[in-house]
Amino acid sequence: MDEATIIDFTRRDAVTDPLTDLLRKGARELLQAAVEAERDAFLAEFAERRTAAGRAAVVGSGYHPERAVQTGIGPVTVKVPKVRAKDGKPVTFRSALVPPYVRKAKSIEAALPWLYLKGISAGEMGVALKVLLGSEATGFSANTISRLKGQWAAEYDDWRKADLSRDEWVYIWVDGIYSGLRGTDDRLCVLVVIGVNARGEKHFLAIEDGVRESTQSWREVLLGLKARGFAAPRLATGDGAMGFWVALEEVFPTTRQQRCWMHKTGNVLNYLPKLTQPKAKKMLHDIWQAETREDAHTAFDLFVESFEAKYPKATECLIKDRDELLTFYDFPAQHWQSIRTSNPIESAFATIRHRTKRTKGCLSRDGMLNMMFKLGQCAEKSWRKLRGFHHLADVIQGVDLINGIKPSNQDQAAA
Repeated sequence: MDEATIIDFTRRDAVTDPLTDLLRKGARELLQAAVEAERDAFLAEFAERRTAAGRAAVVGSGYHPERAVQTGIGPVTVKVPKVRAKDGKPVTFRSALVPPYVRKAKSIEAALPWLYLKGISAGEMGVALKVLLGSEATGFSANTISRLKGQWAAEYDDWRKADLSRDEWVYIWVDGIYSGLRGTDDRLCVLVVIGVNARGEKHFLAIEDGVRESTQSWREVLLGLKARGFAAPRLATGDGAMGFWVALEEVFPTTRQQRCWMHKTGNVLNYLPKLTQPKAKKMLHDIWQAETREDAHTAFDLFVESFEAKYPKATECLIKDRDELLTFYDFPAQHWQSIRTSNPIESAFATIRHRTKRTKGCLSRDGMLNMMFKLGQCAEKSWRKLRGFHHLADVIQGVDLINGIKPSNQDQAAA
């Protein structure tokens, strides 16, 4: 009965991970060796500098107090060396690896906005990072996020002034994105423009606050782009209900117009009873999935004849944009999938809508714009080039295409 039956739970919350401890020890040794190598290289620059007695004038002088730097494997401690001058001319050694006041690796700094933008609130940031980096992770407060949001605002202002004349923009997609705001019943309408340059790269060109989707608001957006060196694109794709088209004809009258089939399908189906919608949707798909413009017109006429008598509003909604719905047949067939709808904006803002919905009670109008900009920048990094981007040269050169196909030389000669 002499054996103790009391179990020590003083460290019951600690998680022992020998592999992480080993990695951290190795990282500490490597980091210490690296900063000392920096110190040695610094001293070598002053090797010819001597005191009156002929000795080295700049020498090592111990270390600064040890400090921890937060990294992806937890805190890694390091002692930054010091130097001093014996000839009365002061010198200062600053490590490029561990600059003064740095307490977090750049990868961790990058993780902070990523976590926040993906749904972790400022108040939860410290807890989230302790889960990721260990219980010793410190220095991550709500003030850090506030500082980062200030940086995002500055980045957004600079981005809105960036020069666009260095690229030739071939296609653009436009849409209005709505989101709730703090302390108001009005919804923020963000006017978004995404463009494709001659290399097939997709980029956000505008993320601007607007008064709903009025012609004046779109006019201001387009004039702003034009002032930054943006030239008239070959094609613009968007929803037919916007004031954008009037503004486009004023600012860039040579740009062709393509109505978004996704929006048009939804608008037409809204005028039909639910039992009829599946059949009508299939017939609408037969129009834009047709191989040729002629087949598309045939399917178009069939839809109108089938529903005009009972549902005139549905057919009127479709007929009013007939030509603009079929513009894509004049462009390379490889691009049809991308230019028939404004899906590039819809898919990019799906995540943005999710995040801004969570934060709508704690963001101002400017804060919402800054967040949408930063989320857009994150989304942009994962975008692929436009499918069939090498055919953009034909669009830029104004080659006449027949149902999306470039005519052969023999056909051109015969014509």
